[in-house]
Amino acid sequence: MSSVVLGLAIPFIGTTLGSACVFFMKREMSDSVQRALMGFAAGVMVAASVWSLLIPSIDMAQAAGGITFVPALLGFMLGVVFLFVLDRITPHLHLAATTPEGPMSHMSSTMMLMCAVTLHNIPEGMAVGVVFAGMVHGHAPVSAAAFALSLGIAIQNFPEGAIISMPLCAKGNSKAKSFLYGTLSGAVEPVAAVLTILLTAAISTALPYFLSFAAGAMIYVVVEELIPEATRGDKTDICTIGFAVGFALMMVLDVALG
Repeated sequence: MSSVVLGLAIPFIGTTLGSACVFFMKREMSDSVQRALMGFAAGVMVAASVWSLLIPSIDMAQAAGGITFVPALLGFMLGVVFLFVLDRITPHLHLAATTPEGPMSHMSSTMMLMCAVTLHNIPEGMAVGVVFAGMVHGHAPVSAAAFALSLGIAIQNFPEGAIISMPLCAKGNSKAKSFLYGTLSGAVEPVAAVLTILLTAAISTALPYFLSFAAGAMIYVVVEELIPEATRGDKTDICTIGFAVGFALMMVLDVALG
């Protein structure tokens, strides 16, 4: 049980450490750095979706003797639809809403940032929760990937925490307050992870569907939020490089640790 608690805490620690970068900030984070970090986060999430979620889902379905692609297909599409609906019934909160050029007030900009990040952290928490639920239930393909995914999400959360806290400080918030906002943005992940573990414990046979559901939700976030924001205008190369580095790092982590 202690290993599960540690695994659930690792991504939150990554966000906290990233948010702490605000205490060393000497000037506003450059646009190029923000784009590179968002590309990196997108690469980590895509690789995690494939190696830590979809492939284990297919392996589990194959071991159970069913049609191997059905849980991965249905779960993935349900994850996409879930985030699509959630994105429509809440205010459309793109990360772009936090840029200084927007017409919104200081307070509304801060709240939009917090809501947007909280929204796209939900599937990350679900992803971590579902692989550790698999570990609890003794599914080998999931157990091998559990800590790799948790570490990969933590690495992705480090720049994400910095992306939140540093622009908030540049807009006039104190460093302590900006650090708190950045840290709190990651608090939803362990909550979502615990809820997912409880759900999969009640319906253990649905674990392959939960895995692919989390993958679909994460891919939606990448395509809907991260990539459009990181590639706005004509500066796309830096995002592409960040994406490639993030994808390669998460792939190596998952294969090496798995």
